[in-house]
Amino acid sequence: MTYIVALDQGTTSSRAIVFNESGSIVSVAQKEFRQIFPQPGWVEHDADEIWSSQAGVIAEAMVGAKIQAKDVAGVGITNQRETTVVWDRKTTEPVCNAIVWQDRRTAGHCDRLKADGLEDTFISKTGLVLDAYFSGTKIAWILDNIPDARQRAERGELAFGTVDSWLVYKLTGGGQHITDYSNASRTLLFNIHTGDWDDELLEALNVPRSMLPQVRPSSQVYAEVSHCPQLNGAPLAGMVGDQQAATMGQVCTRPGMAKNTYGTGCFLLMNTGEKAIRSNNKLLTTVAWNQAGKTTYALEGSVFVGGAIVQWLRDGLKLIDSSPDIEALAAGVADSGGVYFVPALTGLGAPDWDPYARGAILGITRGTTQAHIARAALEGIAFQVADLVSAMASDAGAALTELRVDGGAAANDLLLQFQADILQSPVVRPTVLETTALGAAYMAGLATGYWKSIDDIQSNWQVDRTFEPKMPADHAQALRNRWRQAVERAKGWEPKDGG
Repeated sequence: MTYIVALDQGTTSSRAIVFNESGSIVSVAQKEFRQIFPQPGWVEHDADEIWSSQAGVIAEAMVGAKIQAKDVAGVGITNQRETTVVWDRKTTEPVCNAIVWQDRRTAGHCDRLKADGLEDTFISKTGLVLDAYFSGTKIAWILDNIPDARQRAERGELAFGTVDSWLVYKLTGGGQHITDYSNASRTLLFNIHTGDWDDELLEALNVPRSMLPQVRPSSQVYAEVSHCPQLNGAPLAGMVGDQQAATMGQVCTRPGMAKNTYGTGCFLLMNTGEKAIRSNNKLLTTVAWNQAGKTTYALEGSVFVGGAIVQWLRDGLKLIDSSPDIEALAAGVADSGGVYFVPALTGLGAPDWDPYARGAILGITRGTTQAHIARAALEGIAFQVADLVSAMASDAGAALTELRVDGGAAANDLLLQFQADILQSPVVRPTVLETTALGAAYMAGLATGYWKSIDDIQSNWQVDRTFEPKMPADHAQALRNRWRQAVERAKGWEPKDGG
């Protein structure tokens, strides 16, 4: 019997999961790593720590599954997407900490590009809005602020990659500097219509083409692992950004199907088939994956702080001891007591796109308790997702018939029931919540013949529970109206350019 190993490199932890042919988990290992906050609005990771944590969980998961490299039919990688790593090609030494997708330091650069009239050029070519979220301005910041970085880059000494590229470079000992279509489409440098890096965009951001990885399909045998003892000789065969991977893991393979992942952030993706639909509601047009010679596109809405708000309540406010404790605390009250929690800790993503927004808790009274704040935090996650669903339904010209959900916070029944109530639509949770890793496994398995086709994996998807709306529609709408008032209070809080 053989297995697929999925490497799921997320924003707060690295995981390795061993899957069998039915898409069931055989073994899993996870390790959290440091979140580095050098100053307000900045978020960094140590790229070497990302690698060491990932290598560690590979070993642990394979021991847990009692397997060796010869038992691995393929290795798939999925990753936090826009996080930016720049390293020396020869030594593989990063030139600085990785700049995380949540980091807002380049908001001013994005404002200047908009002032120069470049916003529509970026939207039309990349499907992305001009925002500090994406990799392009992060690369430019590194080149302009790290001593000698630009000169070294122009001499061809430095490589850029999102985290998938970084892991492949390490797994192959520098043998492969590659990325896939889905990750490339998140950089502000990739033309999603031509399927190549775009010289006009590179010039606008002043990024040398020599730094960039080769763009490959999301499902293809790229190379054999050569620099990870537990996996040496196993085929590296899948790479896909985490949210696109979850879309595949949820088997949203037909146009119109949608999923939401409740991870560090929340990410709603709708498959739009081979057509790249431009949003009228500030959603992103992105590559879902390139597989079997075809590029599939998606509409995406991104919430920057989803499950991370629970982590903040745990680590920042010390309100709970562990993340799952949030549900019991929030369930201690029947509702939020009129409290609204806008979790704009790193600005607001779609559909507001305000990098200067900051977190706000509104409606506090003498009667407000920890339980009300906990409940308002969970509801704040659901309200943000509902805003995305409304925007997506408008772009698609049709309401969603159901929302498939996954990610760590999707284990929270209270959150999902409130989500169904606010959406007035069924919310469907699958048996396997690790759909991000599963999607990467599917990409690797399809490339190696472990699974024969998309049809072959359809039957693996099983429903755990469907949450039906119980709240009257007029009450749900009243809550959403009040939420939008709260969002307006949180917007524009941080002065532009630190002024």
